[in-house]
Amino acid sequence: MNALSFTAPQQIRNQSKLAPIALFVYNRAEHTRRTLEALRRNNLASQSDLFVFSDGAKNEAAVSAVREVRRCLSALSGFRSITVIERDRNFGLANSVLAGVTQLCDDFGRLVALEDDILTTPDFLTFMNRALEHYKYEPRVFSVSAFNFALPVPASCKFPYDAFCFYRSSSWGWGTWNDRWQSVDWKVSDYQDLQANKRQQEKFQRAGEDLIRMLDLQMAGKVDSWAIRWAYAHYKHDALAVLSLLPRVFNIGGDGSGIHTRRGRVLQLPLTSETKNEFRFPQVLEPDADFTLALQRLLRPSLLRKIARTVLDKAR
Repeated sequence: MNALSFTAPQQIRNQSKLAPIALFVYNRAEHTRRTLEALRRNNLASQSDLFVFSDGAKNEAAVSAVREVRRCLSALSGFRSITVIERDRNFGLANSVLAGVTQLCDDFGRLVALEDDILTTPDFLTFMNRALEHYKYEPRVFSVSAFNFALPVPASCKFPYDAFCFYRSSSWGWGTWNDRWQSVDWKVSDYQDLQANKRQQEKFQRAGEDLIRMLDLQMAGKVDSWAIRWAYAHYKHDALAVLSLLPRVFNIGGDGSGIHTRRGRVLQLPLTSETKNEFRFPQVLEPDADFTLALQRLLRPSLLRKIARTVLDKAR
C-alpha cells in the first residue's frame, strides 16, 4: 500500500481480538530482519495484525537502503494479516510515528508499537496485550512497555507482580489506547510556563534528570522527537507507565546505525529467559519507592556526561 494515509480494512477491524502491531522502519534492512524474526517467534504473532510503516528516502543516498528494507518486507509472513504502508516521501521518525499511531488508535482503540531495532521475547505480545486489556479503563495509566530501564531485580526480590509503575514512558516496545493518545498536546503549548516554574521542572524530572534537556532541545528545533513529548504528556496528566519487571525488549540500534540512538547510549539488560502466558499486574497505581529510587539513580547523568552534553548543545 503506497499512501500518505490509510484506513485499516473493515474486515480486519471487525475480526481483530488483539491489539494491532505498528512497526516503523526506514533504511536498516538487517535490523529490520532481526526485529521481524524475533516478533514472528512470539506466541501471539499468528493471531496478530501487523502494520509496517516504511518511510520514504530522505535523499538519493538513502534510496538503495530503503529499497532493501522493502524487499525484506515483501517476503514477510507469520502474522494474521500484514499491511505495508510505503511512504512515497520522507516523513521522519516523529511524523511517521504520530501519523501511524494516530490512525491505528482511531481504527482499533489501542495498539502495540515497535521500531526497527527492537528484539522481543516470545511472550512480549502476550505481556503487552494482557496489560492493555487490564488497564484499558484506567485513565491514569497512559502507556505500557516491556522495557524496564535496566532496573536491577535480584533473584531474592519478593515483589509480587510482573510489572511495576513508573513516571517515565518508554518508546521501546510500548502500547497505548486511543483516549490517552488523543489527549496529548503535541505542540507543548505550556512550555513557557514550565520554563518559568522550577517546581514543575523538578516534578517532571522525577522520571529522569535528562528530560528537561531533551524537551528544551525539542522546543528549540534541535531534535525532532515524539517520545519526549509523549513523556511530557505523562507528567502533565499525572499519569504513569506500566513497565515489565523483567526486560522483554532489547534495543540493537546502539551500534551507531540509528538517527536517534547513539552508540551505547542507553543502559539495558539482556532479554529475560522467562516465558509466561499469564501476568500479575499492580492494582495500586503508585510507583514502588525502592524501584523509583533505583531508576532515578540509573537515569542520573554523571558529571562528565553533563559537561559533554553542555558542550554538544552549544555546538548544535
